[in-house]
Amino acid sequence: MANSEKIVSERAFYRNFRFFILPVVFLCFYIFIYLLNPFDPFWKVYFDQNIYALLVEWLGVMVICLLVTESSLLIARLLDRHIPWLEAPTLRFFCQFFLQILSAGIIISLLLYIDHLIHPEYTYHTDNDKAQGWQVFLVSIIISTLISAIYTGDFFLRKWKISMLETSALELKTYELNQVAMQAELQSLKAQLDPHFMFNNFSTLSSLIIENPDLARLFLDNLSKVYRYMIINLSKDVISLKEEIKFIHSYIYLIKIRVSDNLQINIDIPEDYEQKGVPPITLQLLIENAIKHNIASRSRPLYIDIHINEAGYLEVSNNLQLVNFHIPSTRVGLKNIISRYKLLSDASPQITENETTFTVQLPLLQITE
Repeated sequence: MANSEKIVSERAFYRNFRFFILPVVFLCFYIFIYLLNPFDPFWKVYFDQNIYALLVEWLGVMVICLLVTESSLLIARLLDRHIPWLEAPTLRFFCQFFLQILSAGIIISLLLYIDHLIHPEYTYHTDNDKAQGWQVFLVSIIISTLISAIYTGDFFLRKWKISMLETSALELKTYELNQVAMQAELQSLKAQLDPHFMFNNFSTLSSLIIENPDLARLFLDNLSKVYRYMIINLSKDVISLKEEIKFIHSYIYLIKIRVSDNLQINIDIPEDYEQKGVPPITLQLLIENAIKHNIASRSRPLYIDIHINEAGYLEVSNNLQLVNFHIPSTRVGLKNIISRYKLLSDASPQITENETTFTVQLPLLQITE
């Protein structure tokens, strides 16, 4: 089906090409003849001829132009099949040029022979006749080359358009595949959050059931609310800072049950920044990370500060007082946050650590529908 459509398209192109090129070739024929010998006495009396003589001459020139055009197109089409430009450009050039010269010579010789049959009394032996014959021959070669150049230029233009369309289609397909892969990876990263969150809180709940059943019921009730909130927002790639802070306030209740007043969290977010975005559950992961790796006791409280810094980043910092024993890591936390930012934005979180403070700066994202 595609091949038949291509053939129909090519035939339509050849018809349109002939319609366009013949008047141009006719005009160029006279221009080139004049430029080769503008002082020929022929031009002085050219328009003194009667209309019949002019029409006969124009008809003869049109026949020459038609034959040159058709032969040039035929040569180009035949060589397209056997010596394509893209495969052997040098060989194609010399073959096409040679065949154009040959075809021009054959056409001029054939027309002279026919003219001799019609007018046997006239001989072409004068120097002027020979000069005009060579001029017509040379102009035929020039016109044939011009036609081939136009045809070849159009050929490469169409190839370029097709190539650009194919490249655009390929880039679009690649983009779509990348989007699918990115979404799949993002969903995979999101899926890591739930087990990590639930593992810590179920451990706390298990202890509370034995120590304080009433508090365990209250903890479980709040845990279900927080978990429901997490399920809703994990379906999003980016969540507003206002919603994330609202979740964190609910989440802090669960943390306070686990660590009591040994943890102090200060949140200071200007209202102007509340509609900026972050990946969902990012702050929860950072708080979990800080609690996991640092001492939080009555004598050495853990302070976590969440605010917007001077550069406009969401900054989460905590005093550094690392635990003295190794804690096995599931590599969720920071790695998860960094991976999600790579998928969602060109900006990356900045992590700094000194002797007293651990700080994570989070770029704020635009929320799109």
